[in-house]
Amino acid sequence: MVKCPRCGYENSATATYCDNCAYLLTDHKGNRLNNNKRTSSWNMGVAKKIVIVLGIVVIALLLFSFIYNNSQPSSEEALNVITDNGSLNHSDSYPYTAVVKYDGSWFSRMGDPNYLVDEAGTGQKRVLLDCASWERVHIMAQKEDAGEGNLTIQLLKNGNVVAQNSTTNATGSIEINYNY
Repeated sequence: MVKCPRCGYENSATATYCDNCAYLLTDHKGNRLNNNKRTSSWNMGVAKKIVIVLGIVVIALLLFSFIYNNSQPSSEEALNVITDNGSLNHSDSYPYTAVVKYDGSWFSRMGDPNYLVDEAGTGQKRVLLDCASWERVHIMAQKEDAGEGNLTIQLLKNGNVVAQNSTTNATGSIEINYNY
């Protein structure tokens, strides 16, 4: 009896082909083929196949993670306030600009009341606010050096002053709340 290496069927000793699956059991000269050898590289164990599939999954996850992390905005890009040096062209989508004027050091919070962003500086600074024309705008500014100069904040909409507040108090704090 000859056992078929493909299906395991017990064939007669004189069989050239397997009676069950027609697998070739002898070569063209009639010599019995070595049944212990695998004839295809795809005939690998289940464990090897699982390792290969897991390797492919791990590589895919690493590739996805790399692409995802590199497509996210940086922390500077994710903020809702953009510092403006005056050279930016203002668009209708973000019409508000805050101007803080003070000779000493100051601190402010500005933007949409639900998403305020901290800004600090000395002297005059223009800040383009990431607020649409229909959103409310809040600006708070405070002197940090207890100076006697005038602290002024202005809210500009499309380049025109729509609200302004100032103080000369040494520990002065001022606010603007603007509802379009």
